[in-house]
Amino acid sequence: MTQIAPKIIRQIFVLLLIILFGSLIFSEMLPYLSGVLGAITFYILLRKPMKYLVNKYKWKSSVAALSLMLGSFIVVMIPLTGFGFMLGNKVSDAAANSEKVIDAFKDQIGKIKFKTGIDINSQIDTASITSWLSESMQSMAGNTFNLLIAIGLMYFMLYFMLTNRKELRQSLRDYIPMDNENINKIGKEVQTMVKSNAIGIPLVALAQGLIALIGFLIFGIEDPLFWFVIVTIGSMIPFVGTLVGILPVFILTLSTGNSFQAWGILIYGFVVVGSTDNLIRLFILKKLDNVHPLITLIGVIVGVPLFGFIGLVFGPLLVSMFMALTKIYKEEYGKSSEFSS
Repeated sequence: MTQIAPKIIRQIFVLLLIILFGSLIFSEMLPYLSGVLGAITFYILLRKPMKYLVNKYKWKSSVAALSLMLGSFIVVMIPLTGFGFMLGNKVSDAAANSEKVIDAFKDQIGKIKFKTGIDINSQIDTASITSWLSESMQSMAGNTFNLLIAIGLMYFMLYFMLTNRKELRQSLRDYIPMDNENINKIGKEVQTMVKSNAIGIPLVALAQGLIALIGFLIFGIEDPLFWFVIVTIGSMIPFVGTLVGILPVFILTLSTGNSFQAWGILIYGFVVVGSTDNLIRLFILKKLDNVHPLITLIGVIVGVPLFGFIGLVFGPLLVSMFMALTKIYKEEYGKSSEFSS
């Protein structure tokens, strides 16, 4: 009977221990995974400015890192966190507005029934839809306590990543079981993906939201800032886009009898906001890696339940990193072998 070599048994035992402890650590870190992803994201974005300050202007590493972290907090985290808190405070408004939209939609369908005799209203449960939307918005708003811990963890990790750049690179080479050529290749790809997800997608969404806000103000739409938030969020979701904000506004405005404003904002949404979407993406994303819409869509579906509101950014990033790791495996171990016949 063939016996398994003791060396192989020891190797399997060590691998099982690594998987066990890794699973325990990952399960406890999962609520704060957004902090880890955030640290990686900011490190990639701030690595070159950090190198520039330290090498050219001879700043101390600690001073340069703290300055860049403060700048990122003011420029990115305060608006993003405020955006999330505003969304959380607007949950009740979203539920109220969604109920108004559904009722207005049913009113318009009622007019169709009057002309055609087809009854669709009986199949629409306003209460269930409103409850689902409210729960979804609360989930997107996320847990405030976990969010604060994740932000603290992110900056704690980011400080040591910026001040120990050489040690970090060496650690990656020591602990990742692959050759340096593949590490460098995948590292460049991950950097491109991170820049596209963390810069391109939010910038495009914010620009579309601002253009839509101009339209809301021109046509005198009620609560324009609320619908600006909805359009901005919708713009991050492929195949849904600005229709999340434009169509409900159209239905609500039409139901109040303001036909001119309703059709005006609908045409403005399709023509102006829709066309500027392509222009904005052309100018912003042509300098970055244009992430496939399916990656963004799957990322949003995965990211929002995991991370809350900021999952709109970190969800696609997580999917992109998964694909990068899959490519690592293919590059390192998936090469086909030729067999002689």
